[in-house]
Amino acid sequence: MTIEIKVPSVGESVTEALLAEWFKQDGDSVAKNEPLFVIETDKVTLEVEAEAAGQLKILVPEGETVAIGTVVGKIDTAVAGETTTKETKTPEAEEDTKPLESKTDAKRAEAVKAVAPSVPAQDTKSPEAEKDAPASEAPQLSPAVRRLVAENGLEPASIKGTGPGGRVTKGDVLLYLEARPAGETRVTAAPAPIESGEAERRQAMSPIRRRIAERLLAAKQNTAMLTTFNEIDMSHAMAIRATYKEAFQKKHGIGLGFMSFFVKACVEALGEIPEINAFIDGQDFVYHEHCHIGIAVGAPKGLVVPVLRHAERMRFADIEQGIADYVAKIKSNRLELADLEGGTFTISNGGVYGSLLSTPILNMPQSGILGMHKIEKRPVVVDDEIVIRPMMYVALSYDHRIVDGKGAVTFLRRVKEFVENPERILLEV
Repeated sequence: MTIEIKVPSVGESVTEALLAEWFKQDGDSVAKNEPLFVIETDKVTLEVEAEAAGQLKILVPEGETVAIGTVVGKIDTAVAGETTTKETKTPEAEEDTKPLESKTDAKRAEAVKAVAPSVPAQDTKSPEAEKDAPASEAPQLSPAVRRLVAENGLEPASIKGTGPGGRVTKGDVLLYLEARPAGETRVTAAPAPIESGEAERRQAMSPIRRRIAERLLAAKQNTAMLTTFNEIDMSHAMAIRATYKEAFQKKHGIGLGFMSFFVKACVEALGEIPEINAFIDGQDFVYHEHCHIGIAVGAPKGLVVPVLRHAERMRFADIEQGIADYVAKIKSNRLELADLEGGTFTISNGGVYGSLLSTPILNMPQSGILGMHKIEKRPVVVDDEIVIRPMMYVALSYDHRIVDGKGAVTFLRRVKEFVENPERILLEV
C-alpha cells in the first residue's frame, strides 16, 4: 500500500508553505512517527512526521513553495512489511540465509570497487587523513545543509544542532553564520579567486522573515509609536529567587526565572491601565477583559511570540512551565499557529543577548510592548548614599493614539514597584 504525504493545514489564513528541508533522501526507509521534512509558513515552522513505516519516495524537492494539501512524497508500506519479515526469521532460517548474505556482501564490495575509479582523487582518504577527519561527517547532514556548510567553509562539528537527535538544520547554520565573529577564518583550504568586486552571498528571505519584515514596517507606518523608559533595582527579586529557587524547583519541577516576576507585574499594571491592554479597531477602542501575554522568543528562523493565555489566572510556576513548554516546541519545530494568536500585550527580553537598552517595536494590533534588558551593576543613590545595585533598564513602547503619556509612565512605574517589591503582587497593593 502507498500512503501520500501531504503538506498539512496550519491555519485558515495560511494557503502555502515552503518545503524547507527533507530529513531523508529519496529511497530511504522511514519509521512511523519519524520526522520527514520541515515546512515554513509566514507564521510558524513545523515538522511533518511519517504516518507509517516504509520506503520514502520524494516528489517535491526542498526549497519549493507549495500549496497546503500538496502531495510532496509517498511511503511504500509494502517495503516495511518485507523488512519486518526478514527481521523475524527463525534461527534455522537465519542459518540458511548466511551464505546468501555473504554473497550479497561480496556483490556490494564488487560494486564499490567498480565505482571507485570514478571517484575524484581528492575524495580518496589515506589512513592518516581518516584519523584527522572530524567525527561529524557529511552524510549526517541533509543535502541543503551540506551545501550551505560547504559554501561557507564551515566545520559541521562546531555547529550546535537543534533538529531531531541533534541534527544540524539549515536554521542552525544560518544562526551560526550570523553569530560568527567577523574575523573568523573559513576552513576552506583554497577559496576560489574573485575576479572583481567584493564577495557576496544572496539568500532568499524565508516566509517567516518576510512576515516579520512586513509586520515591523506596518507597525512603524500605521501607529503613533512612542517609548518611555525606567530602571528597576533587581536586588530584592534576585534575593527572593536565590532563597526559594531550590524549593521552587523541587515542588514544581521547573526553574524560577525573572520572566514570571515581570509577567505578574505586567498583569497587575494592565489592570490599572486598561488602555495598554486594548487596541484600535477602525473608530473604536476595544478593551480586553483578559491578559494574553505574548513572550518574544528568538528562534533560528526568526523571532516568534507564543502567547500565555489568561496570565491573570497563572501562578509563578504556571508561567515558568508555559514558557518552558513553548521553548521546547520551538526547538522541535512543533509550534502551532494557535500558539501565536490572540495576544493582548507582549514582553521582549533583549537582556538574554546582552542588550543594555532598546526601543521595542509594537506587535500589532497590540498597543503596548515591554522591553527587558540585561542586569548590570551600577552606582545608584539610595538614602543619599551612593551604592552598587544590580539594575535593569526597561522600556515601554506604546501607541500614542490610545495610550496617553501619563498612562504609559504610570504603567512602567507600577511594573517597577511590583518587581522591586514582589510581595505587593501577593498583597494586591
